[in-house]
Amino acid sequence: MGFFDLISSDIGIDLGTANTLVWVRGVGIVLNEPSVVAIEVNSGRILAVGSAAKEMLGRTPDEIRAVRPLKDGVIADFEITEKLLSDFIRRVIRHRYLMKPKVVISVPSGITEVEKRAVRDSAQSAGAREVFLLQEPMAAAIGVGLPVDQPSGNMVIDIGGGTSEIAVIALSGIVNNMSIRIAGDEMNEAVVLYLKKNYNLLIGELTAEEIKIRIGSAAPLDREESIEIKGRDLIAGVPKTMKLSSVQVREALAEPIDAIIEAVRQSLERTPPELSSDILDRGIILTGGGALIRGLDRRLRQETNLPVNVADDPLTCVVRGTGRVLENMPMFSKVLIKSRRD
Repeated sequence: MGFFDLISSDIGIDLGTANTLVWVRGVGIVLNEPSVVAIEVNSGRILAVGSAAKEMLGRTPDEIRAVRPLKDGVIADFEITEKLLSDFIRRVIRHRYLMKPKVVISVPSGITEVEKRAVRDSAQSAGAREVFLLQEPMAAAIGVGLPVDQPSGNMVIDIGGGTSEIAVIALSGIVNNMSIRIAGDEMNEAVVLYLKKNYNLLIGELTAEEIKIRIGSAAPLDREESIEIKGRDLIAGVPKTMKLSSVQVREALAEPIDAIIEAVRQSLERTPPELSSDILDRGIILTGGGALIRGLDRRLRQETNLPVNVADDPLTCVVRGTGRVLENMPMFSKVLIKSRRD
């Protein structure tokens, strides 16, 4: 451990489409906030970042805009992402700003060179000394505690807000991966569309997310549930309440969930036979917020005939992985995407 490591606080960041989590060396996870920024339209001034800004989604007057700067797991708005990152970095290392921190950030495995540079530049502008990128499925596998450096294969499915990452990992590398831009956000949109098309009811993004979390499922439940929802009647134009059952929500979510299952199937078809037999023994690990959808593990088990396990605390697997990499850089140096000095 060098002198710099003693006086700088290194941080791991899971920069997600829906939420950003930050891990600080020696402390653990210190921040878990929605990746949302509220800005004043005319002046471009930042009014709120994180939870306070998320509460404004769909509720702001014309002069305020609540923005999610990440789309499909990658940076859609560079300037706002930089502000989001610098706000979070400032919050976690306010007291000991002796030395700029070393930062490990997780990125989707299907990210392009341009997108990598955008992540790197925004972290550096936000105050990072060195930036290392780590592919999300690899970070999730390390966070779960899988032996990624072994020759035996492990399959990880990480369903986040913007992307679903399906990867087979062996020997500190990703043997094959599929990154599809269908995940939690698409599921929320599917719920909005379903209610619009079938019941002429318009609901907001936050309501859709709440419905998905409370009664969403991928397979029939032992006891089907229902909740009351509020929205706007598109024909009469007035607010309206209706009862929605978990059966209807499952029908609404069918398309995005089927797309994820299809991607898993394709990924299994492309896996070398030696690694396929490892996966048969060890099974598939589900991580990310999408892993919390009830019945998804059961549905995947039926479709693939493989053991499927949901990771403990699936929402924090990726950020815990970035933390473990930071704690043991020499051991994990192979898994990092090296930063090239441009």
